[in-house]
Amino acid sequence: MSVVKAARIAVGVDIGGSGIKLAVVDVDQGVLVGTRLRVPTPQPATPQSVVPVMITTIRKALRAGGLSRQDLPVGVGMPAVVIDGVTKSAANIDPSWVDYDLAGHLQPELKGPVTVLNDADAAGLAEMRFGAGVGERGVVFVLTLGTGLGSGLFNDGVLVPNTELGHMEIRGRDAERRSAAIARTRRGLSWKAWAADLDEHLHAIDRLFSPNLIILGGGVSKNADKFIPRLTVRPRVVPAKLRNDAGIVGAAMAAAERYVDGDPTLKR
Repeated sequence: MSVVKAARIAVGVDIGGSGIKLAVVDVDQGVLVGTRLRVPTPQPATPQSVVPVMITTIRKALRAGGLSRQDLPVGVGMPAVVIDGVTKSAANIDPSWVDYDLAGHLQPELKGPVTVLNDADAAGLAEMRFGAGVGERGVVFVLTLGTGLGSGLFNDGVLVPNTELGHMEIRGRDAERRSAAIARTRRGLSWKAWAADLDEHLHAIDRLFSPNLIILGGGVSKNADKFIPRLTVRPRVVPAKLRNDAGIVGAAMAAAERYVDGDPTLKR
């Protein structure tokens, strides 16, 4: 008699400058198994305003899936450098997130274990497992283009966390101020003009890291045909496959895979 293995499920949360997105995820298949919820990120986006909204929305997602009694792992992707569950920087959110123990504040409010990581790293984990990075070796970047520009760096499929290359300096300021997706709409640029700004950023990344592949994600990836053909950077550039769900899926993966048969690994 064959044995059917139960799916591993976890909650994935993606915190952005404009919205908080989350869902219950089947982490073995990389698919959402519950309602995908999105609520506006409170403004100002301080921990005191964001964390209660996050907790309420997580509980709502669990109830909607009939999972309110399950101790599901919860993974949270943050637009920040994250070390041991503590946000060490604040990109496109309030400066009060610097040195904030997000995992420590969430854990008492949720039944399951909590894992916090950089949001672009979360998206990258999903793309490398289920998306455009499947089977890719060598150096691969997954860049998320949205309110800012996040970067996930992988070498032979292994994540090198917290690269934050949106904040490398080009022309005397953060590169993401010109290459993030929102920069195109804020400045009223054509796809051609914005692609030139993005291309300059990608050339700078290539000079430093010589990647084999660059995967471009975020909502703008659905319009990949409007800007990727205009890029001149040396490595291959392809659109992400999971698009806006990548951060949710990757955060859930990170949370679920820190626990084997219910035993925590060494890191929170």
